[in-house]
Amino acid sequence: MKHPKIKSALAVDNHTLVVEFDNNQKKKYDVTPLLGRDMFSPLNNPVFFKAVRVEQGGYAVVWNENIDISEYELWNHGQVML
Repeated sequence: MKHPKIKSALAVDNHTLVVEFDNNQKKKYDVTPLLGRDMFSPLNNPVFFKAVRVEQGGYAVVWNENIDISEYELWNHGQVML
């Protein structure tokens, strides 16, 4: 199954992203479950977390070359916003 690509992403608090996909659906994604992994620990810094951006092509949201979350994860585990 092909997943929609990411159109935009916004950090709305210290651990939540609002992600809009290219099918115009928005989902809320809580990164808290990822924070226990060493790779994601920098996301505990609110300033760093808010620097999220969409990777070219819409395949992931990224913070730097080492930290990203795929469109698959965001689409399948995000909560639909009405």
